[in-house]
Parts: sequence; C-alpha cells; structure tokens
Amino acid sequence: MSELVIESSDPLLQNDFAAEMEKQLRALDAYDVLADKSRAEILDPLIMTKERRQNIPVIGDPDEEIIARVKAYYNALATLIEKKCGLMAVPMVNLTHEGFGRAFIMVGKLVVVDKVLRDVHRFGFKSLEAWLEEADKLISKASELTEKYQ
Repeated sequence: MSELVIESSDPLLQNDFAAEMEKQLRALDAYDVLADKSRAEILDPLIMTKERRQNIPVIGDPDEEIIARVKAYYNALATLIEKKCGLMAVPMVNLTHEGFGRAFIMVGKLVVVDKVLRDVHRFGFKSLEAWLEEADKLISKASELTEKYQ
C-alpha cells in the first residue's frame, strides 16, 4: 500500500478507539517496525478502499500481519468494552489458515460480541468513519448486553 488514505490531521484519529487500536498494534510489533510511524500510518492498512480491495486476490491466505491486525481489532474492542462496563472482557479469535473463523468477546460467561470471519486476507473497512462507526456499534451493543444480563 503506497499512498495513505488517512490524513494525519483527521480529527477522527483522536477517537478513543483509534488510540486503543494504535496501542494494540504497537504492542504486537515485536521488531519495532512501527516505532517511527504516526497513528495515521499505523491505522491506514485497515482502510480498504475500492482500489485497494481490487488489488487483493479474491482467494488467498492471510499473512501474520493481517492476523495481527484482526487480533488487535478485537483486543481494542474488548479493552473499551471493559472500560465501559467495568467488567473484564476477553477476546477470542479462532481462524483457519485459509482466513475463515469466528471472533468472540466474552464478559464472564456472556458472549457480547460474536462475529463470523470470512476472507480475512481482505480484512478492513471502507473508510475511517465506517471503521469507527462499526466499533462504536459493537461497544454499545456489548455494554447494553452486560447491563441487561448483569
């Protein structure tokens, strides 16, 4: 991915989820590849524009970098769910080598997020706005469930 689609000055980058996602990705960066990169540069691969999606084959196996992004996404969701409801949230991601599987976030014995994962090698969102809206929606639904079934 050569050209960035996220502007460094985008105010959406100041969102709590964007900050948490950056933390999670930096935590998984064992070789400090991301050390000198900005938040926009780190989060940019998560945005799958039409052009980027066309450059990825329809069938393919996810590499370790993509799997790390998926895990970081669900870790960030779990962290913010935990902050919102005050109960420990645990993410679980189960993937086959072909990029199919399931992601759960559990609070106690309650499953608050349950997502089927397909074509993980193409994991991403149409825009920064869409990515943050999806995260906000999942966090809100999870906190509603924890309140309802406390």
